[in-house]
Amino acid sequence: MKAIVQERYGSPDVLRVGEVDRPTVADREVLVRVRAASVNARDWHVMRGDPYLARLVFGATRPKARIRGTDFAGVVEAVGAQVQGFAAGDEVFGEAEGAFAEYVSAPEDLVASKPPSVTFEQAAALPLAGYTALQGLRDAAGVRPGQRVLINGASGGVGTFAVQIAKVLGAEVTGVCSTRNADLVQSLGADHVVDYTRADFAAAGVSYDVVFDLVGNRTLTDCQRALTATGTLVLSGGGMSEGGSLVGPMGLLVKGRVVSRFARQRVQVLTATPSRESLATLAELAASGKVVPAVDRTYGFDEGAEAIRHLEVEHARAKVVIVM
Repeated sequence: MKAIVQERYGSPDVLRVGEVDRPTVADREVLVRVRAASVNARDWHVMRGDPYLARLVFGATRPKARIRGTDFAGVVEAVGAQVQGFAAGDEVFGEAEGAFAEYVSAPEDLVASKPPSVTFEQAAALPLAGYTALQGLRDAAGVRPGQRVLINGASGGVGTFAVQIAKVLGAEVTGVCSTRNADLVQSLGADHVVDYTRADFAAAGVSYDVVFDLVGNRTLTDCQRALTATGTLVLSGGGMSEGGSLVGPMGLLVKGRVVSRFARQRVQVLTATPSRESLATLAELAASGKVVPAVDRTYGFDEGAEAIRHLEVEHARAKVVIVM
């Protein structure tokens, strides 16, 4: 089968479309013919091996996993012997290593039924970005109706979901983004938009019950200054490529863990993890129309390297999707 593979760390030029073996299916796995796969910041982090410290996980000299991508949507081709919830022909979405390929084999617990009203491109955009927003706001921050929530990075992949999920949870939402993305953030339901090219949310004198930082471009002090005395800061910044770094956005997350032990305000470093419950919740929200995956642009399979390049350096808004 064809897949977008990587043999060494580097720029998008290290990615190529190559022939690899079709994955086998374990007893509790589902083999999916991929129709669409979305790009996440994780993909360029692994592609570049950046930050360098993360190579302890990705692979010391080259990535352990040759095929990029994790988020997919497609049609079930076959199921393992012990799988009961899916059958060949089912339309599904989910998360698994190696999604930028014609076929991917995924654990059944990380696969969910695609709502009929949701396209394959939209469904592929749901998993990582969607459950990061869901777990960050619902679980880590515990957002309640009437609270004021600020989302730094509201027009990004996670941010577009965070705006909508915060509204579902009953919050008054302020989104921070650039001028060109203000209309998008408002269209997703944000009550207020802060254009960071013209205003500084940390110096505006407005206090929020929750600040959800998805960029990692501000100091802890800046973020805490925008909180109420008992507010919650949730850190989940992926950062932008700056040519390689030792710790990258991990530095802010480490500081957050240290500060969380002493600060009166709650500081939560988000470790979002895929789960059947999160995927099912996202499917329900998408089916009801309460959350609509925002897809900025799509690329063909042969343009996979350009899709990652766009996300990495162009401050891409919403989600970028590769169509198989």
